[in-house]
Amino acid sequence: MQGSAAPLISIIQDRSKCAALLVIMLPVLLVTIDNTILNFAMPRIAAALNPSAAEQLWMIDAYSLVLAGLLVSMGSSGDRFGHRRMLCLGCMGFAVVSVGVVFSQHAWHLIAGRVLLGCFGAMILPATLALIRTAFEEREERRLAVAVWATCLTIGSALGPLLGGVLLQYFSWQSVFLIALPFLLPVLLFASTITESPRQLARSIDYLSILLSLGAMTGVMLGLKHLATVGFDRQVLIWVLSGILLGIVFVRRQLKLEHPLLDLRLFVSSTFSVSVATNLVSLGLLVGFIFFATQLLQLVFGLSPLLAALILVPGQVLAIVAGFAIVPLAQKHAPNRVISGCLLLAAAAFAMMALVEPTALVVGVAFVMLNASIAAITTVSNDLVLASVPAESVGSASSVSETAYEIGVVLGTTLIGGAVAALYRLSLVIPAGTPENIVTAVGTLGGAHAVSESLSEGVVMRIQEQANIAFIEGVMTTSIIVTGLIVLFALVTYCYLRERSSADPVESR
Repeated sequence: MQGSAAPLISIIQDRSKCAALLVIMLPVLLVTIDNTILNFAMPRIAAALNPSAAEQLWMIDAYSLVLAGLLVSMGSSGDRFGHRRMLCLGCMGFAVVSVGVVFSQHAWHLIAGRVLLGCFGAMILPATLALIRTAFEEREERRLAVAVWATCLTIGSALGPLLGGVLLQYFSWQSVFLIALPFLLPVLLFASTITESPRQLARSIDYLSILLSLGAMTGVMLGLKHLATVGFDRQVLIWVLSGILLGIVFVRRQLKLEHPLLDLRLFVSSTFSVSVATNLVSLGLLVGFIFFATQLLQLVFGLSPLLAALILVPGQVLAIVAGFAIVPLAQKHAPNRVISGCLLLAAAAFAMMALVEPTALVVGVAFVMLNASIAAITTVSNDLVLASVPAESVGSASSVSETAYEIGVVLGTTLIGGAVAALYRLSLVIPAGTPENIVTAVGTLGGAHAVSESLSEGVVMRIQEQANIAFIEGVMTTSIIVTGLIVLFALVTYCYLRERSSADPVESR
């Protein structure tokens, strides 16, 4: 621990490094908070703007889809124009759009705003991790800075529901967007404290590659979303095949270009490839858990948004501790053992949800285990990402890593949330004599609790009881499947992250 304290003391004593760390971390928190905070506000937004079911899905998904589709492009653009410049532009645009969204009068206004927020968020995330490489040249300081960055990433995703619960307890739905201002204004004021990253002026912007990457990402994600919510049909095939074909064209183009948008040679390193895959899986697990946990706490257990959010606070606190506590362990032990061990802890969290009948206490304890393990994983995996590539490719590597995060966010909601929803519908027993329009409405847990207000008290109680039972069964069955998949992935990381030295090639450059 003494060795790990030295870089912390060094950073604290250097005002410029402290300011740089603050400037880098604030937008990371905000961009990841925006991934999950809107879920708590959707009931009030629905009442105010009266969106259709499809529009409600787009309000949530448009942000992550655009963010994931543009991260690689923005990371490469940052290599050319400078990552500090991209950070300032992204923060300014994010702040302006956040204020504009407050005045939304129709559902499509909010959807358009979320799309723009995704665009500016894509400018921010690659710049933050790349600027860590510029601001913290000494390896141990950089390792600690990456630990802070990774902790902010996981805490931001988990903090969204807490902030949403607190804000909606006292303010209108617009407050979840205005929260961007206190995060971003300090960044714009103190960005000059960070040294600009080296610029690769020889690189040109390949707009066709940008469109191909965005199209490929969007096609596959929309196909999976449709599969999870509607089921398998021709539309799923069209979306997924379109995305795959665009992805193939994108890859072939990158292999031919002298200065590709995405340097595919980065994936030759097993350390880089497995670390990126780990980022995707870890955020998918976290966001998928939050998706069904918030419904369990608010709808099944009947807690208020604020109290439901407070149940998750211990997990957020332990994530902060784990993000820093893993640093000395990562210095002493091989990364395959550290990451696979943390994945097994995440598997134990889902196993608890599968084997123990869920209560508020069970959800809280499982979230502590899961969030702490994810915070530790992201600290180690992102340090491996930065250390496994040459300095001139750090922007591209950072954007690939963060693209994996955003894909994980979408997949976590789509696959884990979709599995819970599908199993809920399969196991739901609707009381005899329920009107046909009510049968259609109870296809979701939220719908079951909403329509109950128009029925007699006896029917209300039966519908709510059956809906709660079906949702719990869906959560427990999904958790069994997820537990098994995590254990398999832990074996992959143990096998392919064996060599500690493979994470340190940059040090010799």
